[in-house]
Amino acid sequence: MSEYVISVRIESQHTKIKFQLESLIGATEGFRISAPDEISPVDLLIMELGEDLDADFQTVETLTGSGQEVFLTSRDADPDLLRKAMRAGARELFPQPIRQEEVRQALRQLRDKKLRNTDTTPARQGKILHVIGSKGGVGTTTIAVNLATILAEKKKDVSVCLIDMNMTFGEIPLFLDLKPAYTWAEILKNMDRLDSTYLMNVLTRHPSGVHLLASPNSMNGHMAKAAEKMGGMLGLMRKHFDYILIDMGQAINETTLKVFQLADNALLVSILTFPCLANTNRLLQSLNSLGYKGSERAKIVVNRYLKKSEISLADAEKSLSAKIYWTIPNDYRSTISAINQGRPLIESAPKAATTRNLVELAERLYPTEGKAGKKRWGIFGK
Repeated sequence: MSEYVISVRIESQHTKIKFQLESLIGATEGFRISAPDEISPVDLLIMELGEDLDADFQTVETLTGSGQEVFLTSRDADPDLLRKAMRAGARELFPQPIRQEEVRQALRQLRDKKLRNTDTTPARQGKILHVIGSKGGVGTTTIAVNLATILAEKKKDVSVCLIDMNMTFGEIPLFLDLKPAYTWAEILKNMDRLDSTYLMNVLTRHPSGVHLLASPNSMNGHMAKAAEKMGGMLGLMRKHFDYILIDMGQAINETTLKVFQLADNALLVSILTFPCLANTNRLLQSLNSLGYKGSERAKIVVNRYLKKSEISLADAEKSLSAKIYWTIPNDYRSTISAINQGRPLIESAPKAATTRNLVELAERLYPTEGKAGKKRWGIFGK
């Protein structure tokens, strides 16, 4: 037998049912019960359906959509319930009282499937993209929101999470017309409970498929805790999502530096004005002096670019002693209309110049397999 072991968490309000399932799992080779304080995501969740079936099935759909295996159990044996469970993505529904052989067979089938895929399917290791502005109002939220929704729309079978870390001006919910019930402050206060189920329940799902983790919009000591616990939170998210985009706003603090340290890439957003370029230069120098090798991972993006700007791209590169990675055209009408509607550009203005540009930027950052990204400055130099 392979050393691969499937971790399991059981959620049931009934002690007898939970004990039965734990006994069956403990007696089945290749499985283990996850410890109550274990943060890492489990391979399998066995959940007992409660009275609020709509909420339970929404949870199941969210979990299975992010790659979680889910078994359900219920005292109700209605065939319609089974259809709803399968539609939500659950692999099994065990009626109560529990039939032991039925559970054993389902566990063995899952184990065989996992063993077949162990050598050929690598564990998910999501990419983190950190979007930070050289000053307020340069468009970090517009870029982060629209890159996230474009990735969800254009790339098939991927999962995307968008995190609002802009403590002062967190506006992502407005850009997507969402009203999140929770923020990442809940995660920081409950790190001991953080697992796959808890994480997916805290997130808010947009119709595009993007999951949002909103900002608390209030300091209250959250930022200091965020810096301390960011590694654990993002480490778990990497296992659930293919792409994690973080809107940092323009804040420069311990959390900014921690996120940059964890991120695969960072977009430093500027516009072609002397104050913005000066701030971008300071940010690059700060990252380099702290040993984060900012010039290697930090990609400078010029937003609201006009070809006839008083400051040329060449002048900007000279002042920064760094190359500009991308330019995004100035398209005020399409962008402000999308913001006011609470809709992403890919939905409200799919043919707009800014939308097409951001689609190309997403492809440049994360090329489709077998397709090389275009090596150029956005629309510059066409």
